[in-house]
Amino acid sequence: MTPTGTRTRLPLWLGIPAAVGAAFLVLPFAALLTHLDWTAVPAAITSPAALQALWLSLGTATAATAVCLLLGVPLAMFIARSSGWPATLMRTLTTLPLVLPPLVGGIALLSFLGREGILGGWLLQFGIRIPFTTVAVVIAQSFVAMPFLVIAIEGSLRTAGTAHELVAASLGAHPFTVFRRVTLPLAGPGLLAGTVLCFARALGEFGATALFAGNAAGVTRTMPLAIYTAFNGAGVDENTAIALSLLLILVAVAVLLVMRGWRADDAVAGTIR
Repeated sequence: MTPTGTRTRLPLWLGIPAAVGAAFLVLPFAALLTHLDWTAVPAAITSPAALQALWLSLGTATAATAVCLLLGVPLAMFIARSSGWPATLMRTLTTLPLVLPPLVGGIALLSFLGREGILGGWLLQFGIRIPFTTVAVVIAQSFVAMPFLVIAIEGSLRTAGTAHELVAASLGAHPFTVFRRVTLPLAGPGLLAGTVLCFARALGEFGATALFAGNAAGVTRTMPLAIYTAFNGAGVDENTAIALSLLLILVAVAVLLVMRGWRADDAVAGTIR
């Protein structure tokens, strides 16, 4: 065990690539701030197009997070409590949206829910059209964000193990009681972190949304799409695009700070225990 108040010392030469790496990640954002007309920020953010994109993004990201919680929590628990090739297969398929380009996800969703898709063609017979609607935005955001939630919860459950659940079951607790009183609290840290990451990822989703939901103002044009539209010479102006970019950065920073605070509190609680 490392004595209290001591730190592991790293080789000094690692400071050079570390500094270059930090600069590589930070300087582009700093450059973005230098191009921002701060006097125009209030008007840019409060413009009708910007507010429309902002509220649409917040609403769809919230809905997508709710969908991910409803479907992702049970999925993560089944993966965490499975073993062998079924767990490996489910984990691989669940994390696939993380490693594939979002545009591929959009094409996949169109192939499934589009006019000529496996399910979309059948739904169309009943007058239900999903692509290029606000519902399509929520589906696209859920598709790319759910893996963050599943991975976080599965990690928490595998770390916690099954001992507490087995004890509760041996004492006669009903399976739902074990789930509510034991499993969910054990998944709490991962659930919190996964929910925050899920919301942030949904808020910044672009590729799958663009292909599957389109870019209709007031219907599917979220903040990332509004930024893209602005830099392609349509819709909001460039100042609004940069202001929306700044807003997305602030949201990301807030997410990281929330997670950092949670981890610090969890570490202190672990030390006390």
